[in-house]
Amino acid sequence: MKLLCVLAALCMSLATSLASEPVVRELGVPVKAVNWVRLHPGRGPDGKASLLGSMGQNNGGLFVLDIDLATGHCRQFNAPSAKQQYPTVSFRSPHTGALYIGAHADGHLLRYDPAHAERGLEDLGAIDGDHATFPTGITEAPDGTLWIGGYPDCTLTHFDPATRVFTRFGMMDDTDKYLYPICGADGTIAAVSKVVHPHLIVFDPKTGSHKTVGPVTSPEDKAQRLLFFKGLDGLLYLDTHIGKFRVCGQDLEPVTYLPQAMPGIQATYKHSYQEVLPMPDGVIAMWDDGDDGAGTFRTVRLTSTNPTVAPRLLPLDWQGGGSNLFVLHRGHDGNIYGSSFLPEHIFRCAPDGSGMINLGRCSLMLGEAYTIGSFSDGTMAFGSYPHANISLYDPRRPWHFSADVDGNPRDIGRLDDVGIRPVGMAIVPALAQPDGTTVPERLWVGSLPDYGTWGGTLAWLDPKTLKFASHRNLIPETAPVSLLWLPAMKQLLIGLSIDGGTGTKPKASHGAFVLWDPINDRPLYTGDFGLANLADVVALAPAGDGRVYALLGHTRWTAEQLGAEAGPTRLALIDPAAHKVLAVAPLPPEFGRMPEQIQFCIFPGPNGVYGITERTLYRIKPGTCDVEAVWRAPAGDQLDTPGPWIGKTFYFATGWRLRTLTLP
Repeated sequence: MKLLCVLAALCMSLATSLASEPVVRELGVPVKAVNWVRLHPGRGPDGKASLLGSMGQNNGGLFVLDIDLATGHCRQFNAPSAKQQYPTVSFRSPHTGALYIGAHADGHLLRYDPAHAERGLEDLGAIDGDHATFPTGITEAPDGTLWIGGYPDCTLTHFDPATRVFTRFGMMDDTDKYLYPICGADGTIAAVSKVVHPHLIVFDPKTGSHKTVGPVTSPEDKAQRLLFFKGLDGLLYLDTHIGKFRVCGQDLEPVTYLPQAMPGIQATYKHSYQEVLPMPDGVIAMWDDGDDGAGTFRTVRLTSTNPTVAPRLLPLDWQGGGSNLFVLHRGHDGNIYGSSFLPEHIFRCAPDGSGMINLGRCSLMLGEAYTIGSFSDGTMAFGSYPHANISLYDPRRPWHFSADVDGNPRDIGRLDDVGIRPVGMAIVPALAQPDGTTVPERLWVGSLPDYGTWGGTLAWLDPKTLKFASHRNLIPETAPVSLLWLPAMKQLLIGLSIDGGTGTKPKASHGAFVLWDPINDRPLYTGDFGLANLADVVALAPAGDGRVYALLGHTRWTAEQLGAEAGPTRLALIDPAAHKVLAVAPLPPEFGRMPEQIQFCIFPGPNGVYGITERTLYRIKPGTCDVEAVWRAPAGDQLDTPGPWIGKTFYFATGWRLRTLTLP
């Protein structure tokens, strides 16, 4: 009897323990789309027309399609490693018909050869280790060998397909990170470096030496031009604001005439992923629903150089696994919305996951929505990378994306010519002025600057009239990354970051706070609230009684550059009205590192403010900077993207999966 009582007590204790643990549920995979999409026409091993495709995705890795031009059936070959998610560069040899892919994030060179389809997508090895994790360009020399550019160290690597040997020549520039090489028919090798001071580099394969030729440009000066390409004659040309040149060995020769660029990806200033080349039978393959359409890449349009051959559409049957989710939002209609990452597709579902639908693109950008906000009437705003384009969507009307006036969502474009990543967003309600007039409800957006530049922008938009304004460099060489409306003060609290545009190293030493008057559109306070060695103010959340929690740290990219100088991620409780800090403390190291999108990582929830790291959902004890873990992700699991709370249920994403966590 005693044994039975003990067992019963243990069972009751176990049941109580389980009931007190948060419950995690899977809602589904909202988006199965593809990125870095290219078509590769050519000649198959039988000499007939051949069409290959390359596509990136997160769940299952990138893949290659060998497309049946009669039926659209695709033989699909996935990458050997799940880490090989993005085919950041691809090149099909016109001589052998083999397709080469530089894979991010591991920086390996892959090959699919239709003549040896049984080998699938082969991994040929690392291009240059950690020096080239993001391959940027592949070009073929007259002898059939390849030259490959790489990020983050602006490296140049030679690969011989016959021997499968890599020869690594290292960095071509000590400031820029990106390198885009092209090899001419005469054996000349040159490359453009980007993005801080774009310039042309010529390389001598005999000695391994390199030098800069021609002008060194600045992305801030829009009058400057640096266009590098291979002409139809197979030679290399440079079109600049100071003149036109042909690349001859290690030097530039002025020319009065520039030939047309060779079709395909032979011009380093073009980023269209279409290889607009006719196949041997004169057929030209282009996407019918690609970047200029729905962005689904399911249908190829086949036209012909022969005017008697009618165009036709070719539906493809490739299978996607899932796209990572980037931002989540609860609309006024009660539904959950979110954006996928490369490409930017918007999904919607009910809170229980039912009715889940991939609505499609919301912007001309097709990058990802960094931020989503809702106006008082339920209209939603999407801020999209690149170019920080703004789109407006009314959930009460059918989804019909366009940049035209009847679009829903409607892409209305950029609010300035500097912002590129719209990382901060706030909706400021209509505000009455002493003279009886009203400043209308406005969208406010903080953006990181364009590639190779410093100094981000704070911009606002009136969604009714589409009037807007923008301010740059609230503090020189910093960017506004977090925004919070303070209703009692009728001011906008802004957190500044030292982040520059992609490809740059920070110039500013510290982040800052700014209090902004949205009525008169001007700053009222700029400073650090007394915080020594203030890092980036990456996230803000209301703490009640006019106080605010601020997350102080660095994005992953900046932290990697700063190394040990980055310091720990900290929480601060601040009183904006008094311009002072009430408490500050580092996050416990055992919570794990911050997600890539650190700007979203503290937020209001039931009975307080919560935050996430990759491993932990935590709650901040009200009135303090003390934290307590609510849920620890088990080994092999993690939290990537936080979403809204609905009651006791927290919505979040892990990679491509939409999930919920419900408190007991």
